[in-house]
Amino acid sequence: MRERRSPHECVIALDVGGTGMKGALVDRSLNPLLTLRRPTPRHAGPDAVVDEIAVTLELLARQAGERGLTARRAGVVVPGIVDEDAARAVHSVNLGWRDLPLAAVLARRTGLPVTLGHDVRAGGLAESALGAARGARDVLFVAIGTGIAAAVLCDGRPVRAGGYAGELGHLCVEPEGKPCGCGGRGCLETAASAAAVAAAFTARSGRAVSGADEVAALLRQGDPHARAVWARAADALATALAAAAALLAPELIVLGGGLAEAGDLLLDPVRGRLAGRLTVQRRPRLERAALGDQAGCLGAGLYAWRAADRAEGVVSL
Repeated sequence: MRERRSPHECVIALDVGGTGMKGALVDRSLNPLLTLRRPTPRHAGPDAVVDEIAVTLELLARQAGERGLTARRAGVVVPGIVDEDAARAVHSVNLGWRDLPLAAVLARRTGLPVTLGHDVRAGGLAESALGAARGARDVLFVAIGTGIAAAVLCDGRPVRAGGYAGELGHLCVEPEGKPCGCGGRGCLETAASAAAVAAAFTARSGRAVSGADEVAALLRQGDPHARAVWARAADALATALAAAAALLAPELIVLGGGLAEAGDLLLDPVRGRLAGRLTVQRRPRLERAALGDQAGCLGAGLYAWRAADRAEGVVSL
């Protein structure tokens, strides 16, 4: 068994979202030593996204070298359906790939050993290890950004189901609702994702906004269109979370991602609506993620350290 590593070692962590990528060099204590952000070129197609991931990993590896650090491994987390055991990106509605052996592709392109994970399961792992879900055994972590997905922890164990668990964003909450990119209609993502909130405000008011954060700001100012759009999103979230509570009985629901940055402006109406939908079910606490939009990146770093440890028989984090 190898002894504890040099303080000059790190891992590369990269969280690939539908809009942007968050990268970092992460030490063994999961402290980011360097961070960067880059746009995700999803509108240029899936090949362009893979190219940008590879370029970003190479950039982070070069920056590690410039700082006298040895990058042990890269952890890359992506949205969609991810089979971690097979290291394959099975399907992503937002990024457009299907059955892609992404870890192998990136390892070949960069020369780095790569561990592939799901972005929201990584965020849930980080919140369980470092953040709002520390010490809880039955947790639903929900990330609300360009899309919506969840990480499930039951009896202290993550539920993966071959990569298919946690697709909360594609639960139907409005049967007569809008078509979704997945092929369904009225999915939670079409009503409560950050992208959906911004699009709904623009359609209702005739005013283009840069994102859901601008809608939140207008809500604080009393804008009636923002109020209506926000109420619809809170209703949709409460409907989905009530279904999750009935099936999984979490003791804690943690909301993360960009929309959760609104804090109690989002949590308070969702709490109230969720309470009104529960009868005999376990009543979960509803909390905001403690790690903000860094949860996925920190989780990617944790994946990478654990994989490096397994490879060498070292007791893991």
